[in-house]
Amino acid sequence: MARRRSAAVYRRRRVVIFGGLIVVILTLAAGIWLAVAQPWSDAGAEPPPAATPEPSETPTEASPSPTAAPTPTPTTKKDAKAVPCQAGDVTVEAVTDADTYPAGALPQLSISLTNTGASDCTIDVGSTTQVFTVSSGSDTWWRSTDCQESPSSMVVTLAAGQTVKSATPVQWDRTRSDVATCDQENRPRAPGGGASYHVAVSIGGFEAAETRQILLY
Repeated sequence: MARRRSAAVYRRRRVVIFGGLIVVILTLAAGIWLAVAQPWSDAGAEPPPAATPEPSETPTEASPSPTAAPTPTPTTKKDAKAVPCQAGDVTVEAVTDADTYPAGALPQLSISLTNTGASDCTIDVGSTTQVFTVSSGSDTWWRSTDCQESPSSMVVTLAAGQTVKSATPVQWDRTRSDVATCDQENRPRAPGGGASYHVAVSIGGFEAAETRQILLY
């Protein structure tokens, strides 16, 4: 007849079985938490490297990008460049602000310049090329270049048929000029009383064909 086990033995077996079940349950729970929570992402650890795709044995050649067609640049025909004026194309005239001058009035002298040619031309109209000469008979009384200060050049284009005139006239002080007496105030004064004087001018190397007569009183 088999011997009957005591109640204490049964209790010990139940404890062992329950303990094993608890260990199994805890192990499964830990595995599930690791798979779901992924604690490496919060700890600053880098995720495992992704698999790098193997290069293809025959790389595909990239198609060349289409190149935009160049836009043609419009060209314009340049105008013919003006050439220096010639003597036959220029007319120079002496101009005064009056024909007669009373005592004390100072003549204002200017130049008129006309391009009589069919084409534009260039000419230096600066004070360097301007010369005014006042004479009485064969006696030259005054020349603008004798005491000229700071002469300058100014090359301009004179259009065909265009006439220009001095912007600022030159003043004759009614005295005899001389390079040695420019600073003197007592230079000889030109006689008045109806005396006749002739004004000759030249500019850019071109002289006026005629002089202009003035009378001093």
